[in-house]
Amino acid sequence: MHRMLRSRLTAGVAMSLASVSAFAHPGHDAATVGASLWAGLAHPFTGADHLLAMAAVGVWSALASSPRSAFGQTSKMDLMRLPLAFVAMMLVGAALGLAGVTLPAVEPMIAVSLLVIGLLVAARARLSAWAGMAIVGGFALFHGYAHGAELPATAAALPSVLAYVGGFAVATMTLHVLGIGAGAFLRRHAGWLARVAGAGVALYGVGLLVA
Repeated sequence: MHRMLRSRLTAGVAMSLASVSAFAHPGHDAATVGASLWAGLAHPFTGADHLLAMAAVGVWSALASSPRSAFGQTSKMDLMRLPLAFVAMMLVGAALGLAGVTLPAVEPMIAVSLLVIGLLVAARARLSAWAGMAIVGGFALFHGYAHGAELPATAAALPSVLAYVGGFAVATMTLHVLGIGAGAFLRRHAGWLARVAGAGVALYGVGLLVA
């Protein structure tokens, strides 16, 4: 019963990643963003670009990790390298955005992140740990910058800003973990669906680039 429920939930996550046609061009309205823990927790879920990228990083982490034991288990460090690199560089990007530093081509780079990570998921690509961390970390810089830059300048109270940043960091890691769970299941039971989902994310990135 639990296995059937988990299978359905995982398939739903994968199909959501693949269903790019259901999303409009995301965008975020900075005027509606407030500096609070709740706003930070909700922000990664308010745009398909952020949500898909973060979930896809988790899926790729699970697909690209190799079992290290006779029981087919993967070390937690292997699974968490990419998510931790993403969150760390996302916080750097957020700091740049909050500081008012200008970072060029933010929206195109977010779109490219979907294209590249989607293709890596579709190909079930296995790169070195450093290469994978460099790729997701580089893209995370732009996602984090968008989070920080979209916070209104009037929201200047440091505790509120820290709560907002902490909120979207927690939400991001949650999406990574959900992606890892989905990717681990797909690696064992439905590799073809992972390829479809990855291709869907990549196509969504292409859609953003040409929109």
